[in-house]
Amino acid sequence: MEPHIDHIEITVNDIDKAKAFYDKLLPILGFDLAHSSKAVIEDHEKHVVSYEHPRFGFAITSPLNAFKDETMNRRKPGSLHHLAFRADSRDEVNSIFEKLKSIGVHILSEPRHYPEYSPEHYYALFFKDDEGIKYEIVTTNPNY
Repeated sequence: MEPHIDHIEITVNDIDKAKAFYDKLLPILGFDLAHSSKAVIEDHEKHVVSYEHPRFGFAITSPLNAFKDETMNRRKPGSLHHLAFRADSRDEVNSIFEKLKSIGVHILSEPRHYPEYSPEHYYALFFKDDEGIKYEIVTTNPNY
């Protein structure tokens, strides 16, 4: 088997607020909102918004009622620490950075080289969504 991600589903506190955020973010990352859908699965206390791309799907889902008041911490066992999207070049990382700023994304770290991750070719930016979920845009392309 080749390691390919089929889909990622992230639990958020407020599905409507998160949808508004991801409807702005995901087109910047190559998703077409025409390929998104909403569903409610009552048996699982679940509202879900799915965004489909030919390479993988991304979804946001509501928490179980028993967990709706819990806070998120990316360092809690079982939690998503961060999710990185690969860019083809430094120019693409920089372009995405400008687009993220234009939609008001909370930038944690502007694009720069990270020698602590790779001595030569790790160029990235970091940001968070409205609930504190951390994301990264990175290139390791040595020809940037």
